[in-house]
Amino acid sequence: MNIPQEAAIKTPDIPAPEAFDDAGKAVDRLIMLYQAAVRFLSDNFAAAATDGRPLSRVRAFYPEIRLTTTTYAKTDTRLSFGHVAEPGTYATTVTRPDLFTDYLKQQIGLLIKSHGMPVVIGASDTPMPVHFAAANNPNLTVPQEGSMDFNLRDNFDVPDLSTTHDDIVNGEEFTYPDGARPLAPFTAQRVDYSLARLQHYTATAAEHFQNHVLFTNYQFYVEEFEAYARQMLDDPGSGYTSFVSTGNVEIRDADTPIPVPEKLPQMPTYHLKRDGGGGITLVNIGVGPSNAKTATDHIAVLRPHAWLMVGHCAGLRNSQRLGDFVLAHAYLREDHVLDDDLPVWIPIPALAEIQIALETAVADVTKLEGYELKRIMRTGTVATIDNRNWELREHTGPVQRLSQSRAIALDMESATIAANGFRFRVPYGTLLCVSDKPLHGELKLPGMASNFYKTQVAAHLMIGIRAMERLREMPLERIHSRKLRSFEETAFL
Repeated sequence: MNIPQEAAIKTPDIPAPEAFDDAGKAVDRLIMLYQAAVRFLSDNFAAAATDGRPLSRVRAFYPEIRLTTTTYAKTDTRLSFGHVAEPGTYATTVTRPDLFTDYLKQQIGLLIKSHGMPVVIGASDTPMPVHFAAANNPNLTVPQEGSMDFNLRDNFDVPDLSTTHDDIVNGEEFTYPDGARPLAPFTAQRVDYSLARLQHYTATAAEHFQNHVLFTNYQFYVEEFEAYARQMLDDPGSGYTSFVSTGNVEIRDADTPIPVPEKLPQMPTYHLKRDGGGGITLVNIGVGPSNAKTATDHIAVLRPHAWLMVGHCAGLRNSQRLGDFVLAHAYLREDHVLDDDLPVWIPIPALAEIQIALETAVADVTKLEGYELKRIMRTGTVATIDNRNWELREHTGPVQRLSQSRAIALDMESATIAANGFRFRVPYGTLLCVSDKPLHGELKLPGMASNFYKTQVAAHLMIGIRAMERLREMPLERIHSRKLRSFEETAFL
Protein backbone atom coordinates (compact mmCIF):
# COMPACT_ATOMS: atom_id res chain seq x y z
CA MET A 1 0.00 0.00 0.00
CA ASN A 2 1.47 3.34 -1.06
CA ILE A 3 0.36 6.55 0.60
CA PRO A 4 0.78 9.62 -1.63
CA GLN A 5 3.16 12.08 -0.04
CA GLU A 6 1.29 14.70 2.01
CA ALA A 7 -2.00 13.62 0.33
CA ALA A 8 -3.34 11.52 3.17
CA ILE A 9 -2.53 13.00 6.57
CA LYS A 10 -4.82 12.43 9.51
CA THR A 11 -4.64 15.11 12.23
CA PRO A 12 -6.67 15.87 15.38
CA ASP A 13 -9.52 18.35 15.37
CA ILE A 14 -8.31 21.28 17.49
CA PRO A 15 -9.21 24.98 17.89
CA ALA A 16 -7.60 27.66 15.73
CA PRO A 17 -4.87 29.83 17.33
CA GLU A 18 -6.33 32.27 19.85
CA ALA A 19 -4.99 35.32 21.68
CA PHE A 20 -4.93 35.34 25.49
CA ASP A 21 -4.17 38.17 27.92
CA ASP A 22 -4.63 35.89 30.94
CA ALA A 23 -1.70 33.56 31.71
CA GLY A 24 -3.87 30.96 33.47
CA LYS A 25 -6.26 30.66 30.53
CA ALA A 26 -3.32 30.52 28.13
CA VAL A 27 -1.85 27.57 30.04
CA ASP A 28 -5.24 25.85 30.13
CA ARG A 29 -5.33 26.04 26.34
CA LEU A 30 -1.78 24.66 26.11
CA ILE A 31 -2.80 21.71 28.27
CA MET A 32 -5.90 21.06 26.17
CA LEU A 33 -3.93 21.17 22.89
CA TYR A 34 -1.19 18.95 24.25
CA GLN A 35 -3.56 16.37 25.66
CA ALA A 36 -5.53 16.28 22.41
CA ALA A 37 -2.34 15.61 20.44
CA VAL A 38 -1.14 12.90 22.84
CA ARG A 39 -4.53 11.20 22.94
CA PHE A 40 -4.82 11.30 19.14
CA LEU A 41 -1.39 9.78 18.57
CA SER A 42 -1.76 7.19 21.33
CA ASP A 43 -5.18 6.03 20.14
CA ASN A 44 -4.05 5.75 16.54
CA PHE A 45 -0.86 3.95 17.43
CA ALA A 46 -2.70 1.49 19.65
CA ALA A 47 -5.09 0.80 16.77
CA ALA A 48 -2.17 0.30 14.39
CA ALA A 49 -0.52 -2.14 16.79
CA THR A 50 -3.71 -4.21 16.77
CA ASP A 51 -5.13 -3.73 13.27
CA GLY A 52 -1.99 -3.11 11.20
CA ARG A 53 -0.72 -0.20 9.17
CA PRO A 54 -3.01 2.86 9.08
CA LEU A 55 -4.56 3.95 5.78
CA SER A 56 -3.06 7.43 6.14
CA ARG A 57 -0.19 9.23 7.81
CA VAL A 58 -1.01 10.09 11.44
CA ARG A 59 0.32 13.42 12.66
CA ALA A 60 -0.21 15.75 15.59
CA PHE A 61 1.67 18.90 16.53
CA TYR A 62 3.15 20.35 19.69
CA PRO A 63 1.29 23.40 21.03
CA GLU A 64 2.99 26.76 20.69
CA ILE A 65 3.22 30.11 22.48
CA ARG A 66 3.67 33.08 20.16
CA LEU A 67 4.17 36.80 20.81
CA THR A 68 4.35 39.58 18.24
CA THR A 69 5.27 43.02 19.53
CA THR A 70 6.07 46.32 17.80
CA THR A 71 7.39 48.05 20.92
CA TYR A 72 10.18 47.62 23.42
CA ALA A 73 9.29 46.32 26.87
CA LYS A 74 8.55 48.64 29.75
CA THR A 75 10.01 46.70 32.64
CA ASP A 76 12.31 46.91 35.63
CA THR A 77 15.84 46.93 34.20
CA ARG A 78 16.99 44.80 37.14
CA LEU A 79 14.83 41.92 35.90
CA SER A 80 16.80 39.49 33.74
CA PHE A 81 13.81 37.66 32.27
CA GLY A 82 10.14 38.12 31.40
CA HIS A 83 10.57 40.27 28.29
CA VAL A 84 11.91 40.01 24.74
CA ALA A 85 14.91 42.03 23.59
CA GLU A 86 13.27 44.06 20.82
CA PRO A 87 10.17 44.25 18.61
CA GLY A 88 9.50 41.18 16.50
CA THR A 89 7.83 37.78 16.52
CA TYR A 90 8.84 35.21 19.13
CA ALA A 91 7.64 31.65 19.69
CA THR A 92 8.32 28.42 21.51
CA THR A 93 6.96 24.91 21.19
CA VAL A 94 5.67 23.42 24.43
CA THR A 95 5.52 19.91 25.87
CA ARG A 96 4.11 18.61 29.14
CA PRO A 97 2.34 21.87 30.12
CA ASP A 98 0.78 19.87 32.97
CA LEU A 99 4.29 19.38 34.41
CA PHE A 100 5.36 22.99 33.81
CA THR A 101 2.09 24.71 34.77
CA ASP A 102 3.50 27.03 37.45
CA TYR A 103 6.55 27.87 35.36
CA LEU A 104 4.46 28.65 32.26
CA LYS A 105 1.96 30.78 34.17
CA GLN A 106 4.78 32.81 35.67
CA GLN A 107 6.70 33.31 32.42
CA ILE A 108 3.65 34.03 30.26
CA GLY A 109 2.28 36.40 32.90
CA LEU A 110 5.50 38.41 32.93
CA LEU A 111 5.55 38.52 29.15
CA ILE A 112 2.01 39.89 28.94
CA LYS A 113 2.72 42.44 31.68
CA SER A 114 6.04 43.58 30.20
CA HIS A 115 4.73 44.17 26.67
CA GLY A 116 1.04 44.89 27.19
CA MET A 117 0.31 42.39 24.44
CA PRO A 118 -1.55 39.06 24.45
CA VAL A 119 0.11 35.77 23.61
CA VAL A 120 -1.29 33.55 20.89
CA ILE A 121 -1.78 29.87 21.74
CA GLY A 122 -2.23 27.33 18.98
CA ALA A 123 -0.70 24.32 17.28
CA SER A 124 2.86 24.70 16.02
CA ASP A 125 4.38 23.33 12.81
CA THR A 126 6.53 20.86 14.78
CA PRO A 127 5.22 17.28 14.67
CA MET A 128 5.08 15.37 17.95
CA PRO A 129 6.94 12.02 17.79
CA VAL A 130 4.73 9.10 18.70
CA HIS A 131 7.44 7.87 21.11
CA PHE A 132 7.05 10.96 23.29
CA ALA A 133 3.26 10.83 23.14
CA ALA A 134 3.33 7.20 24.28
CA ALA A 135 5.70 8.06 27.13
CA ASN A 136 2.73 9.53 29.01
CA ASN A 137 0.75 6.30 28.77
CA PRO A 138 2.01 3.48 31.03
CA ASN A 139 -0.03 0.97 29.04
CA LEU A 140 1.53 1.89 25.71
CA THR A 141 5.07 1.17 24.49
CA VAL A 142 6.48 1.99 21.08
CA PRO A 143 8.53 -1.02 19.94
CA GLN A 144 11.86 -0.84 18.17
CA GLU A 145 11.90 -0.26 14.44
CA GLY A 146 11.42 -3.52 12.56
CA SER A 147 9.35 -5.30 15.18
CA MET A 148 6.03 -4.28 13.57
CA ASP A 149 4.66 -5.34 10.19
CA PHE A 150 5.21 -1.84 8.77
CA ASN A 151 7.85 0.85 9.05
CA LEU A 152 6.79 3.12 11.89
CA ARG A 153 8.23 6.27 10.32
CA ASP A 154 6.11 5.73 7.19
CA ASN A 155 2.96 6.56 9.18
CA PHE A 156 4.05 8.25 12.40
CA ASP A 157 6.58 10.95 13.23
CA VAL A 158 9.67 9.84 15.13
CA PRO A 159 12.25 11.89 17.10
CA ASP A 160 14.08 14.36 14.88
CA LEU A 161 17.55 15.59 15.79
CA SER A 162 16.99 18.76 13.76
CA THR A 163 14.59 19.92 16.49
CA THR A 164 16.41 18.24 19.41
CA HIS A 165 19.44 20.38 20.11
CA ASP A 166 21.04 23.06 22.29
CA ASP A 167 21.34 25.76 19.63
CA ILE A 168 19.31 28.25 21.67
CA VAL A 169 21.27 27.98 24.93
CA ASN A 170 24.55 27.80 23.01
CA GLY A 171 23.79 31.15 21.37
CA GLU A 172 23.80 29.87 17.81
CA GLU A 173 21.13 32.32 16.57
CA PHE A 174 18.39 29.72 16.29
CA THR A 175 15.13 30.74 14.62
CA TYR A 176 12.00 28.73 13.84
CA PRO A 177 11.33 27.91 10.15
CA ASP A 178 8.94 30.86 9.81
CA GLY A 179 11.55 33.27 11.17
CA ALA A 180 10.22 33.58 14.72
CA ARG A 181 12.88 33.91 17.38
CA PRO A 182 12.82 31.66 20.47
CA LEU A 183 10.86 32.57 23.59
CA ALA A 184 12.30 29.73 25.70
CA PRO A 185 15.72 28.06 26.00
CA PHE A 186 14.62 24.62 24.75
CA THR A 187 12.39 23.28 21.99
CA ALA A 188 9.62 20.87 22.93
CA GLN A 189 11.42 17.86 21.43
CA ARG A 190 14.59 18.73 23.36
CA VAL A 191 12.56 18.80 26.58
CA ASP A 192 10.80 15.52 25.78
CA TYR A 193 14.14 13.89 25.04
CA SER A 194 15.53 14.91 28.43
CA LEU A 195 12.40 13.90 30.33
CA ALA A 196 12.79 10.41 28.91
CA ARG A 197 16.50 10.34 29.74
CA LEU A 198 15.87 11.46 33.32
CA GLN A 199 13.60 8.50 33.96
CA HIS A 200 16.23 6.20 32.44
CA TYR A 201 19.26 7.51 34.35
CA THR A 202 17.68 8.33 37.73
CA ALA A 203 14.79 5.83 37.95
CA THR A 204 12.51 8.61 39.17
CA ALA A 205 9.89 10.54 37.21
CA ALA A 206 10.35 14.17 36.26
CA GLU A 207 7.29 15.08 38.33
CA HIS A 208 9.24 14.44 41.53
CA PHE A 209 12.21 16.73 40.82
CA GLN A 210 12.39 19.79 43.03
CA ASN A 211 13.65 23.28 42.22
CA HIS A 212 16.80 22.94 44.35
CA VAL A 213 19.20 20.19 43.25
CA LEU A 214 22.22 18.82 45.11
CA PHE A 215 24.79 16.72 43.25
CA THR A 216 27.17 14.39 45.05
CA ASN A 217 29.73 11.73 44.20
CA TYR A 218 29.59 9.78 47.44
CA GLN A 219 26.96 7.25 48.59
CA PHE A 220 27.22 8.31 52.23
CA TYR A 221 25.29 11.49 51.40
CA VAL A 222 22.33 9.44 50.22
CA GLU A 223 22.09 7.74 53.60
CA GLU A 224 22.33 11.09 55.37
CA PHE A 225 19.72 12.60 53.05
CA GLU A 226 17.21 9.85 53.79
CA ALA A 227 17.81 10.22 57.53
CA TYR A 228 17.23 13.98 57.29
CA ALA A 229 14.12 13.42 55.16
CA ARG A 230 12.64 11.13 57.80
CA GLN A 231 13.29 13.75 60.47
CA MET A 232 11.48 16.34 58.37
CA LEU A 233 8.51 14.06 57.70
CA ASP A 234 8.25 13.50 61.45
CA ASP A 235 7.97 17.27 61.98
CA PRO A 236 4.56 18.63 60.88
CA GLY A 237 5.98 22.15 60.80
CA SER A 238 8.85 21.40 58.43
CA GLY A 239 6.85 22.09 55.27
CA TYR A 240 8.13 18.92 53.60
CA THR A 241 5.41 16.58 52.38
CA SER A 242 7.04 13.36 51.16
CA PHE A 243 10.27 11.59 50.27
CA VAL A 244 10.77 9.79 46.95
CA SER A 245 13.39 7.09 46.50
CA THR A 246 14.70 5.21 43.47
CA GLY A 247 11.92 3.53 41.54
CA ASN A 248 9.41 6.30 42.39
CA VAL A 249 8.82 4.84 45.86
CA GLU A 250 7.14 7.68 47.77
CA ILE A 251 6.64 7.80 51.53
CA ARG A 252 4.82 10.42 53.62
CA ASP A 253 5.42 8.93 57.04
CA ALA A 254 8.80 8.92 58.78
CA ASP A 255 8.52 5.26 59.79
CA THR A 256 7.55 3.81 56.42
CA PRO A 257 10.24 1.42 55.18
CA ILE A 258 11.68 1.79 51.70
CA PRO A 259 12.41 -1.46 49.84
CA VAL A 260 15.94 -1.95 48.56
CA PRO A 261 15.82 -1.88 44.75
CA GLU A 262 17.01 -4.94 42.91
CA LYS A 263 19.16 -2.79 40.66
CA LEU A 264 20.29 0.78 41.13
CA PRO A 265 20.18 3.15 38.15
CA GLN A 266 23.28 4.88 36.85
CA MET A 267 22.51 8.02 38.88
CA PRO A 268 20.35 7.19 41.92
CA THR A 269 18.15 10.18 42.73
CA TYR A 270 16.07 11.11 45.77
CA HIS A 271 13.55 13.88 46.36
CA LEU A 272 12.48 15.57 49.60
CA LYS A 273 9.33 17.22 48.33
CA ARG A 274 7.60 20.44 49.26
CA ASP A 275 4.57 22.17 47.77
CA GLY A 276 5.36 24.14 44.62
CA GLY A 277 8.56 22.23 43.99
CA GLY A 278 10.26 24.02 46.86
CA GLY A 279 11.96 20.91 48.21
CA ILE A 280 15.39 19.41 47.53
CA THR A 281 16.53 16.76 45.06
CA LEU A 282 19.76 14.80 45.63
CA VAL A 283 21.49 13.13 42.66
CA ASN A 284 24.37 10.72 43.21
CA ILE A 285 26.11 11.24 39.87
CA GLY A 286 29.03 8.97 40.69
CA VAL A 287 32.51 9.80 39.46
CA GLY A 288 33.48 11.67 36.33
CA PRO A 289 32.67 14.68 34.16
CA SER A 290 30.68 12.62 31.67
CA ASN A 291 28.10 11.72 34.32
CA ALA A 292 28.09 15.32 35.56
CA LYS A 293 27.35 16.62 32.08
CA THR A 294 24.72 13.99 31.39
CA ALA A 295 22.82 14.75 34.59
CA THR A 296 22.88 18.52 34.16
CA ASP A 297 22.07 18.33 30.43
CA HIS A 298 18.76 16.73 31.27
CA ILE A 299 17.85 18.32 34.60
CA ALA A 300 18.32 21.75 33.00
CA VAL A 301 15.07 21.42 31.03
CA LEU A 302 13.17 21.41 34.35
CA ARG A 303 14.47 24.97 34.93
CA PRO A 304 15.58 24.48 38.55
CA HIS A 305 16.27 27.56 40.65
CA ALA A 306 19.75 26.40 41.67
CA TRP A 307 22.08 23.41 41.71
CA LEU A 308 25.07 22.78 43.94
CA MET A 309 27.88 20.24 44.00
CA VAL A 310 28.56 18.79 47.45
CA GLY A 311 31.14 16.09 46.85
CA HIS A 312 34.62 14.95 47.73
CA CYS A 313 37.87 16.33 46.38
CA ALA A 314 41.62 16.12 46.65
CA GLY A 315 43.14 18.88 48.74
CA LEU A 316 46.15 20.43 47.01
CA ARG A 317 47.60 22.49 49.87
CA ASN A 318 49.71 21.15 52.72
CA SER A 319 47.82 23.32 55.20
CA GLN A 320 44.54 21.49 54.49
CA ARG A 321 43.27 18.59 56.57
CA LEU A 322 41.06 15.71 55.60
CA GLY A 323 37.53 16.93 56.17
CA ASP A 324 38.24 20.59 55.42
CA PHE A 325 35.74 22.36 53.20
CA VAL A 326 36.47 24.06 49.88
CA LEU A 327 34.19 26.80 48.57
CA ALA A 328 34.89 27.24 44.85
CA HIS A 329 35.32 30.82 43.70
CA ALA A 330 36.72 29.84 40.29
CA TYR A 331 37.26 26.74 38.15
CA LEU A 332 40.14 25.30 36.16
CA ARG A 333 38.38 23.33 33.42
CA GLU A 334 40.26 20.27 32.21
CA ASP A 335 37.20 18.01 32.03
CA HIS A 336 36.90 18.44 28.21
CA VAL A 337 33.29 17.27 27.96
CA LEU A 338 31.96 20.79 27.34
CA ASP A 339 34.72 22.13 25.11
CA ASP A 340 32.51 22.07 21.99
CA ASP A 341 29.58 23.79 23.71
CA LEU A 342 31.38 26.21 26.01
CA PRO A 343 35.01 26.97 25.10
CA VAL A 344 37.46 26.93 28.00
CA TRP A 345 38.32 30.61 27.46
CA ILE A 346 34.86 31.56 28.73
CA PRO A 347 35.07 32.47 32.44
CA ILE A 348 32.66 30.79 34.85
CA PRO A 349 32.02 33.47 37.49
CA ALA A 350 31.16 32.86 41.11
CA LEU A 351 27.59 33.95 41.91
CA ALA A 352 27.39 36.15 44.98
CA GLU A 353 23.98 34.91 46.12
CA ILE A 354 25.12 31.28 46.01
CA GLN A 355 28.47 31.97 47.64
CA ILE A 356 26.90 33.86 50.53
CA ALA A 357 24.30 31.13 51.04
CA LEU A 358 27.00 28.45 51.18
CA GLU A 359 29.35 30.34 53.47
CA THR A 360 26.50 31.26 55.81
CA ALA A 361 25.40 27.61 55.87
CA VAL A 362 28.92 26.48 56.80
CA ALA A 363 28.93 28.96 59.68
CA ASP A 364 25.46 27.88 60.83
CA VAL A 365 26.29 24.17 60.86
CA THR A 366 29.84 24.35 62.24
CA LYS A 367 29.12 27.19 64.71
CA LEU A 368 32.26 28.96 63.48
CA GLU A 369 32.37 32.40 61.92
CA GLY A 370 34.70 35.11 60.71
CA TYR A 371 38.39 34.34 60.97
CA GLU A 372 37.73 31.11 62.87
CA LEU A 373 35.87 29.75 59.86
CA LYS A 374 39.15 29.74 57.94
CA ARG A 375 40.35 26.89 60.14
CA ILE A 376 38.07 24.47 58.31
CA MET A 377 37.22 26.16 55.00
CA ARG A 378 39.20 27.68 52.15
CA THR A 379 37.95 29.58 49.13
CA GLY A 380 39.69 29.49 45.79
CA THR A 381 40.02 27.70 42.47
CA VAL A 382 38.80 24.13 42.02
CA ALA A 383 40.38 22.14 39.19
CA THR A 384 38.26 19.51 37.43
CA ILE A 385 39.98 16.83 35.34
CA ASP A 386 38.90 13.81 33.33
CA ASN A 387 41.60 11.38 34.51
CA ARG A 388 40.86 9.83 37.90
CA ASN A 389 44.36 8.37 38.16
CA TRP A 390 46.24 11.54 37.27
CA GLU A 391 48.65 10.82 40.13
CA LEU A 392 50.14 7.95 38.11
CA ARG A 393 51.38 10.25 35.34
CA GLU A 394 54.52 12.34 35.36
CA HIS A 395 53.78 15.15 37.81
CA THR A 396 55.72 18.14 36.56
CA GLY A 397 53.19 19.32 33.97
CA PRO A 398 49.96 18.83 35.90
CA VAL A 399 51.35 20.12 39.19
CA GLN A 400 52.78 23.19 37.51
CA ARG A 401 49.42 24.04 35.94
CA LEU A 402 47.65 23.50 39.24
CA SER A 403 50.14 25.76 41.00
CA GLN A 404 49.89 28.48 38.34
CA SER A 405 46.10 28.44 38.59
CA ARG A 406 46.32 28.78 42.40
CA ALA A 407 44.04 25.74 42.66
CA ILE A 408 43.30 24.53 46.17
CA ALA A 409 41.33 21.39 45.29
CA LEU A 410 40.84 18.91 42.47
CA ASP A 411 37.88 16.73 41.48
CA MET A 412 36.15 15.32 38.40
CA GLU A 413 32.71 16.96 38.45
CA SER A 414 32.52 20.47 39.93
CA ALA A 415 33.65 22.57 36.98
CA THR A 416 31.41 20.57 34.66
CA ILE A 417 28.36 21.21 36.82
CA ALA A 418 29.21 24.91 37.20
CA ALA A 419 29.95 25.34 33.49
CA ASN A 420 26.70 23.67 32.48
CA GLY A 421 24.88 25.84 35.01
CA PHE A 422 26.41 28.88 33.31
CA ARG A 423 25.49 27.52 29.86
CA PHE A 424 21.89 26.70 30.83
CA ARG A 425 21.39 29.82 33.00
CA VAL A 426 20.89 27.76 36.16
CA PRO A 427 22.51 29.33 39.26
CA TYR A 428 25.33 27.07 40.48
CA GLY A 429 27.85 26.64 43.27
CA THR A 430 30.33 24.19 44.77
CA LEU A 431 31.24 23.19 48.31
CA LEU A 432 33.61 20.23 48.52
CA CYS A 433 35.06 18.16 51.35
CA VAL A 434 38.73 17.15 51.26
CA SER A 435 38.98 13.35 51.27
CA ASP A 436 42.66 12.93 50.35
CA LYS A 437 45.87 14.89 49.72
CA PRO A 438 47.76 12.96 47.03
CA LEU A 439 50.51 15.58 46.62
CA HIS A 440 51.29 15.27 50.32
CA GLY A 441 51.24 11.52 50.85
CA GLU A 442 47.68 11.20 52.12
CA LEU A 443 46.06 8.94 49.55
CA LYS A 444 42.47 7.72 49.61
CA LEU A 445 43.15 4.40 51.32
CA PRO A 446 41.26 2.36 53.95
CA GLY A 447 41.91 3.59 57.46
CA MET A 448 43.20 7.03 56.43
CA ALA A 449 40.10 8.95 57.53
CA SER A 450 40.35 10.71 60.87
CA ASN A 451 37.54 11.32 63.34
CA PHE A 452 37.58 14.97 62.24
CA TYR A 453 37.02 13.86 58.64
CA LYS A 454 34.11 11.61 59.59
CA THR A 455 32.48 14.38 61.59
CA GLN A 456 32.88 16.88 58.76
CA VAL A 457 31.40 14.51 56.19
CA ALA A 458 28.33 14.09 58.37
CA ALA A 459 27.95 17.89 58.47
CA HIS A 460 28.66 18.43 54.78
CA LEU A 461 25.29 17.41 53.42
CA MET A 462 23.50 19.45 56.07
CA ILE A 463 25.43 22.51 54.88
CA GLY A 464 24.18 21.93 51.34
CA ILE A 465 20.61 21.54 52.61
CA ARG A 466 20.84 24.71 54.71
CA ALA A 467 22.20 26.64 51.73
CA MET A 468 19.30 25.48 49.57
CA GLU A 469 16.78 26.40 52.24
CA ARG A 470 18.29 29.87 52.38
CA LEU A 471 18.12 30.21 48.60
CA ARG A 472 14.50 29.07 48.67
CA GLU A 473 13.60 32.17 50.66
CA MET A 474 15.14 34.54 48.11
CA PRO A 475 13.01 36.21 45.42
CA LEU A 476 13.38 34.37 42.10
CA GLU A 477 14.57 37.49 40.27
CA ARG A 478 17.43 37.87 42.74
CA ILE A 479 18.71 34.31 42.24
CA HIS A 480 18.31 34.38 38.45
CA SER A 481 20.45 37.47 38.09
CA ARG A 482 21.66 39.26 34.97
CA LYS A 483 25.12 37.69 35.35
CA LEU A 484 23.91 34.55 33.58
CA ARG A 485 22.26 36.33 30.67
CA SER A 486 23.91 37.14 27.33
CA PHE A 487 23.30 40.04 24.92
CA GLU A 488 20.20 38.47 23.37
CA GLU A 489 18.27 36.20 25.70
CA THR A 490 15.01 34.29 25.66
CA ALA A 491 12.18 35.88 27.62
CA PHE A 492 11.62 32.68 29.57
CA LEU A 493 14.07 31.57 32.25
